[in-house]
Amino acid sequence: MAQRRTDLAVESHQLWREGAGDATALPGVRSEEETRKGFPVTTVTISSPEAAQALGKPQGTYDTLELDGLLRREEDAFRRAAEAVAASLRPLLPADGPALVVGLGNRAVTPDLIGPLAVDHLLVTRHLVEQVPEHFGDLRPVAAAAPGVLASTGMESSLVAQALAQRLRPACVIAVDALASRSLDRLCRTVQLSDAGVVPGSGVGNHRSALDRESLGVPVFTVGVPTVVDGATLALDLLERAGGPVPDRSGLPGGEAFFVTPREVDSRVADLGKVLGYAVSMALNPSLTVDELTMLLE
Repeated sequence: MAQRRTDLAVESHQLWREGAGDATALPGVRSEEETRKGFPVTTVTISSPEAAQALGKPQGTYDTLELDGLLRREEDAFRRAAEAVAASLRPLLPADGPALVVGLGNRAVTPDLIGPLAVDHLLVTRHLVEQVPEHFGDLRPVAAAAPGVLASTGMESSLVAQALAQRLRPACVIAVDALASRSLDRLCRTVQLSDAGVVPGSGVGNHRSALDRESLGVPVFTVGVPTVVDGATLALDLLERAGGPVPDRSGLPGGEAFFVTPREVDSRVADLGKVLGYAVSMALNPSLTVDELTMLLE
């Protein structure tokens, strides 16, 4: 099977099975499917170093939600999507303690805008809990930052996150980022949640320093949406759909230099950024509803 670039564990597992034969099980990997709020969810658990190496993903739990109903503007889709993502994220998080949310990405590049937009729609409560505890003491303290990118700040996102984590000493860090997929069908309609940390820029081959427990000293959870597919991976995907011969990735020179994103990426990213901001807020403060968040944020 030709190599495909993807940040999604569910796709990495699928690619491994395609290469090894669908009936073959990979020791150290468990995949389960269910439905939450009407959306399909696939949970891939990678529990051994050998499985992590085979899939190219760190050990951990990866939940993948398919939010096609949001794209189709189904009735009540926004509320259900936010609640489904929150329900997937909440069990991964520590039960209490302050949290730091980091929105990774470049505000000047629409497909990379997911992280900053999620922070824009996040209920930030740290200052309220500290300054007006009689009114907000029941909420979990949440701080947030959108540190930008190296080219515009001169600082790695991980460096900013490390400094904030050292200063604020949160119980956990939640990083929100844009990802890459192997398939057009997942772009701007899939959300992956993980407890394995993140390497900013890895989806587009621009690897930066990792945000994980080792680098920040606290558990790091990631929420990501695939917004791009690289040119070579796209060509392989289309050739496979057409039933033609599929060459090795090396037979498609230059494809890795191009990235493709949906035509309606601006509206899709706007919708998903809001969903993720609301979902993270509800995962951290389960007593809040979508309607209450709308009143507080808008």
